[in-house]
Amino acid sequence: MIKIALKQKVLSSPNKIQNVLLNHEYLDRFFKAKFCLLKKESVGEVAGGKGAVRQVIIGKHQFKEEIVSATDNHICYRIIGNTPVSNHQGDIYLTSIETNDVNKSVTELYYVIVCSGPKFVPDFIVKYLIAKDIKRAMVKLAEYFDEC
Repeated sequence: MIKIALKQKVLSSPNKIQNVLLNHEYLDRFFKAKFCLLKKESVGEVAGGKGAVRQVIIGKHQFKEEIVSATDNHICYRIIGNTPVSNHQGDIYLTSIETNDVNKSVTELYYVIVCSGPKFVPDFIVKYLIAKDIKRAMVKLAEYFDEC
């Protein structure tokens, strides 16, 4: 089992970050992938939240992700099926951090992924590749809010 846990501070509120992360078709601004919304969120859920299914295309790999839950401080998603990794779940925790500046919101984004890699690729390589992509995306997300 592979576990990846990364943190990033973002100059914004958890709610604004959640809105950006659940706007599936624009996630390619941050991730090296294309996203296409296949199914909208369940009735009564936040836009892009629980029940939404997106197709993810990374190079020649295509797979689907389902949003399992989405609250003000947590987004949970999972890959549907066993490709390119199996038992994949991603959890994004958004925690507001107190600052001395009342007009400035800061959020700690804590991104945790657990999965099993393919049998033909060593886990340390899978972990390195996923962590590299997620870290890059988190930095780009922080830069996006720095510019807002």
